Amino acid sequence: MRNILFVCSRNQWRSPTAEQVWRRHPELSVRSAGTSPKARKTIGPADLRWADVILVMEDKHKHRLMADYGRLLQHKQVHVLDIPDDYQYMDPELVEILQTSVACLLELTNF
Repeated sequence: MRNILFVCSRNQWRSPTAEQVWRRHPELSVRSAGTSPKARKTIGPADLRWADVILVMEDKHKHRLMADYGRLLQHKQVHVLDIPDDYQYMDPELVEILQTSVACLLELTNF
């Protein structure tokens, strides 16, 4: 079982969608959080310690994490999914992008 943390800015649309899409996968335990102080669930050190792999939506999220938590990320895999903030929660196009990109990145064969 791998612990996967999905991160966007406000934890409203993209990262909660990713968490919902992947939460029932038998090989994964998933959570989501946001980098903004106004996020629905703001990321913290405990989230980063828990995560085996951190998947951020944009470069700015990775930069924010590195600036705020650089030491905690030294031995973590952090990947940028390059998904812009153009989607609502569970948008079918967003779901498809997340299914394809995450499966490829994590080398998963089944949804």
